[in-house]
Amino acid sequence: MYKLVVCDMDGTLLNSKAEVSERTKRALKKLFEKNIHVAIATGRIYTSARVYAKYLGLVTPIIACNGGIVKDLADNRIIYDSPIRKEDCLKVFDICKQNNVYFHFYTQDVFYTEKLEMPSLKYSEWNKTLKEEDRIDIRVIQDAYAHLLQRDEKIYKIQLNGNDLQLLANVREKIEEIQTITCSKSWYNNIEVMNKNVSKGNAVRHLAESLGVKREEVVCFGDNENDISMLSYAGLGIAMGNAEDVVKEQADHVTTTNDEDGVAVALEKFVL
Repeated sequence: MYKLVVCDMDGTLLNSKAEVSERTKRALKKLFEKNIHVAIATGRIYTSARVYAKYLGLVTPIIACNGGIVKDLADNRIIYDSPIRKEDCLKVFDICKQNNVYFHFYTQDVFYTEKLEMPSLKYSEWNKTLKEEDRIDIRVIQDAYAHLLQRDEKIYKIQLNGNDLQLLANVREKIEEIQTITCSKSWYNNIEVMNKNVSKGNAVRHLAESLGVKREEVVCFGDNENDISMLSYAGLGIAMGNAEDVVKEQADHVTTTNDEDGVAVALEKFVL
């Protein structure tokens, strides 16, 4: 019997309108009634994931920043975290600036960017639709390198974005020469940088252990490269119909797309 269900957000739990379908909400409600834990595992900043968790009535801790932090919703307790070393952050900032690539970075609750464009602009617009207590703290800073030098903050993820995919690939190669970081991606035009050994799979393991749940009792859903580790860890790893081919190859099962209630379809089949 499965006791923990973990869902990626974008491209998985959320449809292309960034909404959770009615069928999926009904399936999640049935999981709650069966006392099955439901958790979100996302590359997003913790405060962004918290908005959806509150909306869905989730009480299980959130995995944010691709597994860089696992945090309890109820009491704000950090169950597990692994921030990027400051010297590694500075090296990544240097590489981004040398190649003129957009980047932003997260603490657990602050979204830093040097300019409001690409994802930071999207989040800024989304903020306008949220209640004040749910808004993401987006701070536009003049110089990320100088900012971090002057502060002692825990940075959990650096995200790069760009439409020149070859440039992004080249930049990723340079960043991956840093031995103490790891790279992944959650969308075709981004690179996500975390501390070494940080992954959603590792975070799901920590979460499951904290809940007393065995590996074979875990179900995970995902659609992109950053989800592969948790699909591999889970007793049942499910790829979305819209997932990257490499994700489908690593999954135990492929469900329908995120616009075809893929999470609900699989839950009804395997869990409910």
